[in-house]
Amino acid sequence: MYKNEFDNCLRQNKIYKSYMFYGQSIYLIERYALDIAKVLAQGDDVEKLYFDEYDFKDAKNKLLQSSLFANNNILLIKIDKKIPKKELDSLIEACNTNPNSRLIIACLGDADFKTMESSFSEKTKSAFVRFFQPSDNEAINFLEFEAKNLGMKYELNSLSHLYFMHKMDLALCVNDLKKLAVLNELVTINVVDSNCFGMASVNFEDFLHDLLSGKNISDDLARILEEGTNEIFILNQITSFVQQLFMISSYARSFGQANPKEILGYIPPKNIWEKKSKLAINRKPQDFEEILNYLLSLELELKIGKIDNINLYLQASLRKFTVLFR
Repeated sequence: MYKNEFDNCLRQNKIYKSYMFYGQSIYLIERYALDIAKVLAQGDDVEKLYFDEYDFKDAKNKLLQSSLFANNNILLIKIDKKIPKKELDSLIEACNTNPNSRLIIACLGDADFKTMESSFSEKTKSAFVRFFQPSDNEAINFLEFEAKNLGMKYELNSLSHLYFMHKMDLALCVNDLKKLAVLNELVTINVVDSNCFGMASVNFEDFLHDLLSGKNISDDLARILEEGTNEIFILNQITSFVQQLFMISSYARSFGQANPKEILGYIPPKNIWEKKSKLAINRKPQDFEEILNYLLSLELELKIGKIDNINLYLQASLRKFTVLFR
């Protein structure tokens, strides 16, 4: 199931014996895994096995044996490799054998975890949840939630500044929030810049702006790809950026001055908003239709076409993009 479906299950207090969380957002995978563990443990300790600590026989024994010190026996496993189906089915069966046991698996990394879905079903009282990258608005809301939990005082635009600094990587953002919380001062953009450092050699927001401005993005794109950023992720971010520009342009044409809170759902850093607004207003409505059609067609080619080297194909396609839509 997807996040929204699972959230409905949580609201209905529906509990499963086994859980599997996987997908594109490390932050959401880890957050939901830990939150479910806290709900199930009811204050008791949770047994944790991370990556190479996982051993099938050991994990199965833990699930079959009830805890001596707690009412519930919760096992949280973080993996970056697939668990073989026979092992996975056996772990889920162990949970159903022992009424006090629960299993939570957080799948991190690039392995094809989707093939593990078949082991999780209503029949085995288990569920899998697949997460996608949250929208910018959702991501800023998550960061605000984390900041409030940490008891931080902050300016909202500092959170969006941190988010774009880390190329929309929520897990990195939350780690930096924990560091900033120690300062015990109002978090502003200047405080973020003084204490946090983006992991990427290329500012992704600047890359998107240069691409839509018709500038040469070849070197920046090559560096982004060398850092391991997924081609489809890059394309999705470009499409999302164009959609935002279209919303800004449409709002400005209909109501006059664009309001970032009403359009995006949050207030971005002033310099980012000014650049984005200028770029949006300089585009005609028909431009956006042509650009989006190009991007969606390219995404379809990357996903289903027989392309030998997706990396090089994307670079060539985006160089063509800057010529077509400058």
